[in-house]
Amino acid sequence: MFGFGNKQAQRRQGPRGSFDLPLLVAALALATMGVVMVTSASIAVADGSHVGAFYYLKKHLSFLALGFVLAGVAMRTELKTIEKHSTLLLLVGICILLLVFVPGFGMRINGARRWINLFVTSFQPVEAVKLILVAYLASYLVRHREGVEYELFGVVKPIAVAGFMVLLLLAQPDFGSAALVVATTVGMVWLAGARMRNLVLLAMPLIPLLIYAATAEDYRIKRLTSFLDPWKDPFNDGFQLTQALIAVGRGEWTGVGLGSSVQKLFYLPEAHTDFILAVLAEELGLAGIVVVIGLYIVLVGRGLYIGLKGVELGQRFSGYVAYGISLMMGFQAMVSIGVNLGVLPTKGLTLPLISSGGSSVLMTCAMVGVLLRATFEINRAEDARQSAVRQPANAVPTSAPAGGMA
Repeated sequence: MFGFGNKQAQRRQGPRGSFDLPLLVAALALATMGVVMVTSASIAVADGSHVGAFYYLKKHLSFLALGFVLAGVAMRTELKTIEKHSTLLLLVGICILLLVFVPGFGMRINGARRWINLFVTSFQPVEAVKLILVAYLASYLVRHREGVEYELFGVVKPIAVAGFMVLLLLAQPDFGSAALVVATTVGMVWLAGARMRNLVLLAMPLIPLLIYAATAEDYRIKRLTSFLDPWKDPFNDGFQLTQALIAVGRGEWTGVGLGSSVQKLFYLPEAHTDFILAVLAEELGLAGIVVVIGLYIVLVGRGLYIGLKGVELGQRFSGYVAYGISLMMGFQAMVSIGVNLGVLPTKGLTLPLISSGGSSVLMTCAMVGVLLRATFEINRAEDARQSAVRQPANAVPTSAPAGGMA
């Protein structure tokens, strides 16, 4: 399942595909670091809740194991299958986003309707919608390439689809995911060749909507303003951020040591989910932060590079999928890191592959699996092209007929 060569293709002496090794290593390294940090950050929380010291670790490992299964299935699935059913997947994504508002299925937690009740567990639909949206946009960009590049109307449909999903997310409300959807959509369409002027014209109506959503409630305004000076109200609106900054400051260069964080014990909320990077900074210091950022640079950078290579080789769907998944994970990691370091307003976005969280862990693993499948198919196409170039040079010239011409 996780091999780097296609044995069946080798037996047929056809083009050989391979998964991108640096990308896979970076993803596995981030997941491993996530297991270590979830263990460290969640013990005190679990013990205080009287559910057993390793409750959240066991839960995280269970979802990670299921995520690996999803990743393995995705790595074995031809992307043309996803492309063929992209519109159906989009409809499914819209339906599950609407399902959170249905009594009996939707769950309200802390005033937000972001989860659906699966009876044995809960699921956050937006995590699946992120991957579904990328697949649909990639399919649309392949089918309407010229219109996207040269016409304003060619950009209308993907922006409209993203806008409708943003409305559903803001109704939950989930401002962080809505902003992530907008950024990824604009990034994918721009990388597909759309003119920036057209994107700006179409994105302008969304800006007032996002501003209204961000300022419609007092608590959202406080979130947007408290990060500018969290010490002004360190025991109320600025509590999360001040505790995170204290944790980051205590870590200094090399950290206080793995498992030795003080902030995770009594002070820092959501230590094993949204603010896990602050715990990592306290225990592993600047060195740990640099390693994490470096791994994300490898993961996202390789994804964008493979996407560019796919477009150049004519594997446009695979290339656009690689673009979209790389942008989605890159933007989410950037926002999560920015929130933990106090340079962005507080948002409920997990750190991909590191934070605890069932839906996020499952669907991030699935996205990595699809991304690796894209690298496999793009590398296979590159091998096919190279084989076609080499074949004439290796061909044996045909001998002239015996006797020659009279």
